[in-house]
Amino acid sequence: MEWEAPGIVLDARPFGEGDAVASVFTEEHGAHRGWVRGAQSSRHAALWQPGNLVQARWVSRLSEQLGAFSAELVHPAAALAMDDPLALAMLSAACAVAEGALPEREAHPRAFAGLLHFLARLPIGAVMLAEQIRWEAALLADLGYGLDLARCAVTGAADGLAWVSPKSGRAVSEAAAGLWKARLLRLPPLLTGEDAGNPVDWRDGLAVTGHFLARDAFGLHHKPLPLARQALYDRVATLAESESDA
Repeated sequence: MEWEAPGIVLDARPFGEGDAVASVFTEEHGAHRGWVRGAQSSRHAALWQPGNLVQARWVSRLSEQLGAFSAELVHPAAALAMDDPLALAMLSAACAVAEGALPEREAHPRAFAGLLHFLARLPIGAVMLAEQIRWEAALLADLGYGLDLARCAVTGAADGLAWVSPKSGRAVSEAAAGLWKARLLRLPPLLTGEDAGNPVDWRDGLAVTGHFLARDAFGLHHKPLPLARQALYDRVATLAESESDA
């Protein structure tokens, strides 16, 4: 059994003295694991960094076995983000979410295309946070936990949407929120359009998708939200607080 395809390295965990077990996300094969010989060596370590786009080849005697990976580097996203702490935090969070939320060997072509597009444009800077949040929302939908942000859950109106119910994932208008406002999640415009947002919007967008990722994509499988994703939210929350104090 073998296949070859472009893939995104999601994770490479040390295995033995110099090897690793890597998770590579491809369009057709989904998040796929395999053993990588010598992955921790100085020659290969840079290739197996989360976020890198590689041309991966997986080989196994039987399809149900772990198998072995080999790869060639196509786009060094990890190296390009290394000197930018926020970009590196975004990359680490996206890969950790994909690695933890995606069922192994289950194709999710829309999630793959979205992550590939995001990683290719990551050097643009902080404005890519809006795209990351929309990618997380699309991933939730792909996994069967989609948010319903088109109309108000109370009135059915499509205008004035300002909040999200943390229980149903449905939008709520400002007018309908009433006394329940304190229990709702703020809905930033970037989640319902192409708005690039600002630090406050990024923080609140990450809070919305993070809530449902933690509850559904991870919580239902008794897994915590990845530390890298939590760290990204904390970094953006600090950025939002600094802008509010300015």
